[in-house]
Amino acid sequence: MLMQNTQEAAELPLDGESVEKTLSIIELISSGGVAGQVIIAVLFLLLVSAIYIYFERIFAIKAASNVDANFMNQIKDHVSNGKIDSAQMLCAQVNSPVSRLIGKGISRIGKPLADINTAIENAGRLEIYGLEKNISILATISGAAPMIGFLGTVIGMILAIFELANAGGTIQMDVLASGLYTAMTTTVAGLIVGIVAYMAYNHLVVKTDKVVYKMEANSLEFLDHLNEPT
Repeated sequence: MLMQNTQEAAELPLDGESVEKTLSIIELISSGGVAGQVIIAVLFLLLVSAIYIYFERIFAIKAASNVDANFMNQIKDHVSNGKIDSAQMLCAQVNSPVSRLIGKGISRIGKPLADINTAIENAGRLEIYGLEKNISILATISGAAPMIGFLGTVIGMILAIFELANAGGTIQMDVLASGLYTAMTTTVAGLIVGIVAYMAYNHLVVKTDKVVYKMEANSLEFLDHLNEPT
């Protein structure tokens, strides 16, 4: 009996010692009050939107960049042999931004080279617009998310000051806790969403630029072939 009491006493915290308390993410969000939960919900929707746009665009850009290395050689052979229909059919089968630009140029064969170049440039603008679809939304999210988080910070501080004023000048941390949780959680959440959207935006811009460069290189190669003396 004496040994059991001694063991139980050893398991109890000593006077003056604090018990370690853990706080889960769900408890942290719920501790921020209604205002904090609303802002966290908005930021969560922005995060889901950013992730969806990123993966949708990355797959679309990857598909657009897949062009057979032998494509331009086949196009030049068809054009040199006067097989314009075969060249247009090949472009339709490949169905990529590069092939659509070349197909637009092939459809203008017989006209001045400047007209062919203009047609390719106009088609290129449309292709670039399609590649950059919704990417600007990521830029907006990357800038708006931190500001929404800072809005939660301001709201949380206002709530904390309001509670402090109603407490009659007595500072109690449990009274200030809700406002402080709102301020801190929304700030962290806003920065996280902003960083994710910013990195996703820059990565998509780099990938898009590579596809645009490939389109320009193949277009110039096609125009140079047309300009070669027969």
